[in-house]
Amino acid sequence: AGVDAVDAAMDAFSGGTSQPCLGSIVEALRHTDRDTGLDIAAIREISNYWEAVRGQYAAFESGLPAPASEVYLHEMPGGQFTNLKAQARSLGLEDRWHEVAQAYADANQMFGDIVKVTPSSKVVGDMALMMVAQGLNRAQVEDPAVDVSFPESVVDMLRGNIGQPHGGWPAGIQKKVLKGEAPLTDRPGASLPPVDLEATRARLESELDGMKIDDEDLNGYLMYPKVFLDYITRHNAYGPVRVLPTKTFFYGMEAGEEISAEIDPGKTLEIRLQAVGETSDEGDVRVFFELNGQPRVIRVPNRAIKGKTAAKPKAQDSNPAHVGAPMPGSIASVGVTAGQKVNAGDLMLTIEAMKMETGIHADRAGIVKAVHVHAGSQIEAKDLLIEFE
Repeated sequence: AGVDAVDAAMDAFSGGTSQPCLGSIVEALRHTDRDTGLDIAAIREISNYWEAVRGQYAAFESGLPAPASEVYLHEMPGGQFTNLKAQARSLGLEDRWHEVAQAYADANQMFGDIVKVTPSSKVVGDMALMMVAQGLNRAQVEDPAVDVSFPESVVDMLRGNIGQPHGGWPAGIQKKVLKGEAPLTDRPGASLPPVDLEATRARLESELDGMKIDDEDLNGYLMYPKVFLDYITRHNAYGPVRVLPTKTFFYGMEAGEEISAEIDPGKTLEIRLQAVGETSDEGDVRVFFELNGQPRVIRVPNRAIKGKTAAKPKAQDSNPAHVGAPMPGSIASVGVTAGQKVNAGDLMLTIEAMKMETGIHADRAGIVKAVHVHAGSQIEAKDLLIEFE
């Protein structure tokens, strides 16, 4: 068998969850009839640059110290492996990674052994994390008698909003996920209404208090409206942090360290950190620094510690009127209020954890007695979210 193309990675980024080493392939084929003709000195020069860049992102490495045949079990794309590990870590599941890998394989088969690329691979990952976090196996998920709150990404995929695989989705899991809702069987984009780009731009600028929206911003909003608005909210709170050096952006500054940040063409700030004070009872610290040689003092929250907050009540497993959090995260939206009547299957709230949204639906009809959270609330697993009368 011959070969027409070889997919490789620059030496500094190769191996692990990436492709084989380009430099090694070039050297192995030298002086053969498959000599690549590539300049190994140039490859090493480029690799040396990327080796230094990679060091800036060390905290985001996958933690995979050696090759692992487990990839033949879960079949995760390399880029997702690192992201899913970070998601598992945020949910307190890092030490159960091999369970996540098995759940990923099970979820993939449950969906029909699909092609796993963005966004379908993320959907499989969301399902795997939910299964491990809630202690569910594949048989329980597929059992019509077992109530399951599926991640929103799973519901969206099985609705047909990212397309349909050859032969369609497995009927049993699709029926359970959609709860009787009719799926889309046409091309997802075929039924989308046309977008008036300039009208959308004007509306967005108005909603963002006159902020100028260029074409890049507009495209970002049209494709990922929530992500874009979250980015703008963060940008308004913290300013143009993209101008900070990479190391400073990720890890902060040390006392005595000085950096330069060009916030506008020709306008550079020289920032020198002098000291960080003690943390107050409110969880704030005073930061002493110089800005272009002038001393400054500001008070900021110390996110490395937890402020003094009252412990949240926990849902009692034995109390059918309690609705608890299936996993840690934040409340993305709340759709019910105290005194409201709900029916079985109604969406009550949505939890977001590391880009994964999970809807919490009513498992029965009833009247809401109390809602213990609001949009933006940080929650831990088993926190009491909603009470029924």
